[in-house]
Amino acid sequence: MAKKAEPKLLSGGNPQIAKGYGDEPVQAYIAALPGWKHDLGARLDALIVKAAPGVKKAVKWNSPFYGVEDGVWFLSFHAFTKYMKVTFFRGDALKPQPPGTSKQEAVRYYDIHEGKLDEKQFTAWVKQASKLSGEKL
Repeated sequence: MAKKAEPKLLSGGNPQIAKGYGDEPVQAYIAALPGWKHDLGARLDALIVKAAPGVKKAVKWNSPFYGVEDGVWFLSFHAFTKYMKVTFFRGDALKPQPPGTSKQEAVRYYDIHEGKLDEKQFTAWVKQASKLSGEKL
């Protein structure tokens, strides 16, 4: 029986996962994350699912995406060398706004370094973001 090939890790340790919809590609992405990012990715996924019951999932552009309707997303995350970047597509409407700004007016980022996840604030942002109109991508 042939051994399944491990996903290639791109720059910063971000897994290269084929585009796909549903929980399976998201779990493959999380499973391929190296080191502490694996545990953080799994925790982010669990917090998102709890805060936004029935959330839709996909992997696009080597990042997990989350939304309340198919093809419309409120959040994604991506692994970088020293942190994980969470993107809130309508982050300018969140209270308080996530600290990272973007060239795109509505987008806000939350960069999470090892051991620095504020679960209470993250969960509050996810609950708010899941009630906003998402981004069709």
